[in-house]
Amino acid sequence: MGTTVGDTVTPGHAAPATRPGVWLTDLSLLLMTLIWGVNFSVVKYGTRLVDPLAYNGARVLLAAFALVLLVVVTGGNWPAQRTALTLIGLGMLGNGVYQIFFVEGIARTRASDAALLTAASPGLIAIIGRLRGLERVSRRAVSGILMSMFGIALVVFGTAHATPEAASLLGDFLILCAATCWAVYTVFLKPHTHDVGALPLAALTMVGGAIPLVAVAAPAMAHAQWSTLPLSGWGAVVYSGLGALVVAYLFWYRGVRILGPTRTAMYSNLQPALGVFLAWLMLGEAPTVWQIVGAAFIVSGLLLTRA
Repeated sequence: MGTTVGDTVTPGHAAPATRPGVWLTDLSLLLMTLIWGVNFSVVKYGTRLVDPLAYNGARVLLAAFALVLLVVVTGGNWPAQRTALTLIGLGMLGNGVYQIFFVEGIARTRASDAALLTAASPGLIAIIGRLRGLERVSRRAVSGILMSMFGIALVVFGTAHATPEAASLLGDFLILCAATCWAVYTVFLKPHTHDVGALPLAALTMVGGAIPLVAVAAPAMAHAQWSTLPLSGWGAVVYSGLGALVVAYLFWYRGVRILGPTRTAMYSNLQPALGVFLAWLMLGEAPTVWQIVGAAFIVSGLLLTRA
């Protein structure tokens, strides 16, 4: 038995709707969406104060340290060496390469554009999962994914007509590359979510992500003026490190384990409207017509997929 978006059934498991704790998982995924929705503006603000790579290196190192510490303090069980190495390898893609694309992209485009473009992930996850035989996507879900993709295309089209100071096609392209990395990572991670506890899994993948990221960001981190970084800048690092990369990630891994990768990923499509609104509120990025229309298609696609 495969997996159907909206009524997810993972191989060898009963439908989530019949299992206890699913409503709590849905609630945690809504909180995850809020944390990540705010994070777009927080990262955009933080990368205005310090080099984007230095900022990202600091927050990922903070997250990796916190997660490893949590595993040790709670007495969590580390998986076998082979599994641990696999998770570290996946983390290099999903938390390393992804973060490089993400932070460099958001530094070059509007935070609201980044929030909208990351909505490509659910569609990409469904496509990759289908190709690997892990997902069975219904016609209704395909229609929802195509509608969301059309909304993303409208956002990119709007970026092409924006002023250079506001957004760039390069920034949008980097965000889409990040979304692709996240999609591949999520699909290949799915089998391990049933065998490895959420904390060890999160810790190992975050440590894996820190390897390529710190290797690339080390020069920027060494030359960053950390002593002059204002308190608000440190607050941004802590929020996007502990909030977005620890708390929200743990919610994400629980969702992938219980609901499956595609249904969990569809919650990220709630981020567009939230991200655009918060970028307007926090950064003064007034929504463009293309963003509004694109967001409408993206959210409509989500609702159609979840129906």
